Amino acid sequence: MFGPFERLVAFRYLRARKAEGFVSVIAGFSLAGIGLGVATLIIVMSVMNGFRAELLGRILGLNGHLGVYGLGETLADYDALAARLRAVPGVRSATPIVEGQVLGTGERGGGAGVLARGIAPEELRARSIIASNIVAGGLDGFGGDDAIVVGSRLASRLGIRVGDRLSLVSPQGQVTVMGTVPRIRAYRVVGLFEVGMYEYDNSYVFMPIGAAQAYFATGDRATQIEVFVDDPDRVREVNRAIRAAVTDRQIRILDWQQSNSAFFAAVQVERNVMFLILTLIIVVAAFNIVSSLVMLVKDKGRDIAILRTMGATRGAVMRIFLMCGASIGVLGTVFGVSLGLVIAANLESIRQWLQGMTGQELFQAEIYFLSRLPSVVDPWEVAQVAAMGLGLSLLATLYPSFRAARLDPVEALRHE
Repeated sequence: MFGPFERLVAFRYLRARKAEGFVSVIAGFSLAGIGLGVATLIIVMSVMNGFRAELLGRILGLNGHLGVYGLGETLADYDALAARLRAVPGVRSATPIVEGQVLGTGERGGGAGVLARGIAPEELRARSIIASNIVAGGLDGFGGDDAIVVGSRLASRLGIRVGDRLSLVSPQGQVTVMGTVPRIRAYRVVGLFEVGMYEYDNSYVFMPIGAAQAYFATGDRATQIEVFVDDPDRVREVNRAIRAAVTDRQIRILDWQQSNSAFFAAVQVERNVMFLILTLIIVVAAFNIVSSLVMLVKDKGRDIAILRTMGATRGAVMRIFLMCGASIGVLGTVFGVSLGLVIAANLESIRQWLQGMTGQELFQAEIYFLSRLPSVVDPWEVAQVAAMGLGLSLLATLYPSFRAARLDPVEALRHE
């Protein structure tokens, strides 16, 4: 497409000389603008992808993909129902749960709202998001009617350590002649977990399902059955299959897409808006290419006229300036992609370094839900961003190149 002659002249024009310093400065800013725009877009998209993936993994890893509830009541004969659910195609596991909101108080004072979840000990040990994130104690002692596993941030807030006792206070107590007496029971802390999501680490506690049934006075019943499926994106199909398999009982099914739809929709909207805003950086840099090439054409008017009189065609002149602008776009895009990938791959290390330098917390878990800055690079998105940078750069060169090709040699030489 580009011959040796066009490449030679184009690269000669790109090299700065003293008289052309201002044009080269604008070209340099255009290159830097495209590079920074592409890099910023890759970094932000990677963070948004990581944020969604981390939230999805932690929410679904801890809460399940489907929740099966009784219609207005707890679930009787839950073991048989769980066995039927496990036989539904696409279901990986079904775990009976007893759950309730209570007040937790530590031995050293302080209180906090707690979500207490009763689960079979073997089921909790099989749940990797908990079992692989135990930061103190362990799950070996999780059993009986006196053991409890607590989130690390909740333990820190209440001053609780492994071996201490956590008292749970339920507002649904026993009715006596003196009124309703809250139900209070102290449990021994056998382990602390930290899954990396603030909401869970700050409010969740787990106890054996038998202890939870006794505490919440549910009898031999469960409040729900948590279902994990093979493919979370096909949860609606499993939902329909469960309803078709369980027709003799009144149940209510709530899947993760229903319970978290507003949250993930907000993340997607924010991602799209950030993409649009950051694309404008690349557009502005592309306009800088237009201005730098227009100035270059004006500066090289006499050279263009001489080339035309020596036999250069309009197409050759147009290709020369197309190559000048495309070179800026290609170099800027390559620089931006390289910079974006390097920063995205080391984002958490960079955050830790900046926190150490400034002494300020740059990513608060209380606000962003996660305790670390996530980053997931999508190769397809990187390719799209690179193609967009190259495309905008190429479009920006069309008008100046066409103007250079239409330059009249006679008029250009007459005005010199």
